[in-house]
Amino acid sequence: MRNTMKVARWEIKRNLKNKTFIISLFLTPALMVVFGILGSLSGGGDEDETQAMKIYVNDGLGVFESLEETADRYHLPLRLFRTDVKEADVGKELAKREKAAFLFADERAFSEGVLPLYTGDDFPDAAISQIQMLTEPVKFLQLQRLGLTEEQLAVVTKPISVQPMRADEGAQSPERNKDGGEAAAMKKAVPGIFAGVILLCIIFSGMMIFQSASQEKKDKIAEILLSSVTPNELMQGKIVGYFVLGLIQVAVFIAFGIPFVLWKTDFPLFRYLFVPELLLFLLIAVLGYLLFAALFVGIGATMSDISTAGNFQGLVIMLPFIPLFFIGPVSADPSGTLAQVLTYVPFTSPVILLLRLVLLDEWRWLEIVLSLAVLAASVWLFMKLAGKIFKIGILLYGKNATPKEIWKWIRA
Repeated sequence: MRNTMKVARWEIKRNLKNKTFIISLFLTPALMVVFGILGSLSGGGDEDETQAMKIYVNDGLGVFESLEETADRYHLPLRLFRTDVKEADVGKELAKREKAAFLFADERAFSEGVLPLYTGDDFPDAAISQIQMLTEPVKFLQLQRLGLTEEQLAVVTKPISVQPMRADEGAQSPERNKDGGEAAAMKKAVPGIFAGVILLCIIFSGMMIFQSASQEKKDKIAEILLSSVTPNELMQGKIVGYFVLGLIQVAVFIAFGIPFVLWKTDFPLFRYLFVPELLLFLLIAVLGYLLFAALFVGIGATMSDISTAGNFQGLVIMLPFIPLFFIGPVSADPSGTLAQVLTYVPFTSPVILLLRLVLLDEWRWLEIVLSLAVLAASVWLFMKLAGKIFKIGILLYGKNATPKEIWKWIRA
């Protein structure tokens, strides 16, 4: 173990002194934050366009103040102004103004059920759906004219929505069920996404083992290293070292990402992140890394040069991305047969299990335990196999090993 940690520290120091690694380490999250800020400053889309929309209201019903209250209550990106412009003069007025509209609130709302709205050619269609919400005060006035009391008006105008509920939660209030359901979902979604980011980062850093092993073979550094440590210690040290480098990448992403999220939103990130479920998600991410790292370091030792990697080695590199092809079907039916089967396949298990745990309302602990057992057993098996491949392959020069030769080493 002492030699393993020495190799790990050597790999960490070697990469942290590499200018290319340092630049990419900080440049990627920095660019993401910069582009996010530029996007928010420059704006774009119909939603941003509606912020400059001016609505001139010819108020024949005396509801202008109520229209303003409605716009404020629903946070509509509209600016309302009173106007005495007649309909006959609207065309001339629109020609003078950019991105403006004229709304006529008069008796036609009750006799014909319409509020005439005149817009220019540059008025975005998205703003019209926003203006539609301004009909609420007019509807309230219509009911008031029918002679309803304040209590009756409050009952009639209160919106009614369908609230999904479980059969065993029928006695709970809708507010409690809704709030509890959203909180439970966030306690799975936030740590699940966090663990997924960690898994992705450490897998990308683990893929650097390919280049490390082949480069050391090419430069004959492997022979020097193996004079001081055993092949297994060298392999394990690489896995531990690049795991730490992956965590460093995660830390940098967090250092850039979390302040940006907290600045741009009021989402209670930490309340939903540091929950007991996070430990399970992190365990899955670590096991997933160890599985792929064993493959990377073993197959990387069979290549004389990464630029000459054959189809077999290229296929191994693609293994971590196989689950991406099944995200759609699994998301549509996380309890389906396909999702359950992929949960027990070692190469798809980490990603699919994380995805299912985020989407499922109730966790099936038997499936989780069995999946983790299969994943842990696969890690142990691939570590053993990778050790056999690495022991011979790291000293093989001049050519890439063929699948037949690798199979022979495994059986030895």
